[in-house]
Amino acid sequence: MATLPNPLPSLASSGLDLPPGSLVDATLDGPWHEPLLWYADGPAAPGDWAALRAAGRRLGLLPVLVNGGSRDQWPEAWDLCPDATSYAGDHDAQEVLAGYWTQFADDEVGGAPEDAPDPERAPGPWPGLAPAPVQEAPGDPDAAAAELADIITADPDSWLAGARLALVPARRTADIPAAIGWSGPMNHENDVARLSAVLRSWEDRYDLRVVVLGFDTMIVSVGRPPTTLEEARALAAEHYAFCPDNIDQSPPYDLDVYAEKHLLDQEVWSFWWD
Repeated sequence: MATLPNPLPSLASSGLDLPPGSLVDATLDGPWHEPLLWYADGPAAPGDWAALRAAGRRLGLLPVLVNGGSRDQWPEAWDLCPDATSYAGDHDAQEVLAGYWTQFADDEVGGAPEDAPDPERAPGPWPGLAPAPVQEAPGDPDAAAAELADIITADPDSWLAGARLALVPARRTADIPAAIGWSGPMNHENDVARLSAVLRSWEDRYDLRVVVLGFDTMIVSVGRPPTTLEEARALAAEHYAFCPDNIDQSPPYDLDVYAEKHLLDQEVWSFWWD
């Protein structure tokens, strides 16, 4: 749910220079008592994300690109669930990820302790949060997010072609999924605020910014990615706990390979929940 005083109903008088668009209050359980987000009627262009961030931030609004996907599902058809969403600040990322790890990890990921009740499927112990990368961030994480948004909106042949700008009442991009009651990870977690707690931790350690949301997909920029295999492998356990489908349903189905190919020096992370 939106946890800030909601400026969306006053957009018309806010002074923001916005293209034609719509306020969304549609949820899985019917209309919400206030708008959850605004999004544009047409595709975004390079430069739009950065301009809207600069203008909207003073009002307590943050931009995110929204993607309709192959089924043309835009936010009013996302089955948003703000009523089932708690507050991200009430959750601890370490506890959230440890719980997921225990529930979803298997012997291919962590190895099974010999005295586990079912050693063929039991996970190894949760390894804990990865430390922040030793190497300092080379630049401004907001500039990195704007650059990713520009790359996405400049490519007419990308699977993200046609992504539109949205505005969400949130203090930090990690809170955007929780602020709208996003249900993309519903088969993994019913309360998306718990995932936002993890995103907050990644903002702090990796300079992450949420840049794109789809019906069940998320793309983020990473201003400070792992620069060694050791750092990447430690982080890979967190990614598995956060989004098991990234590994379980994507070749080569191997956590170490995922760490090397998708995390090491990678400034963009993507997630998909079945």
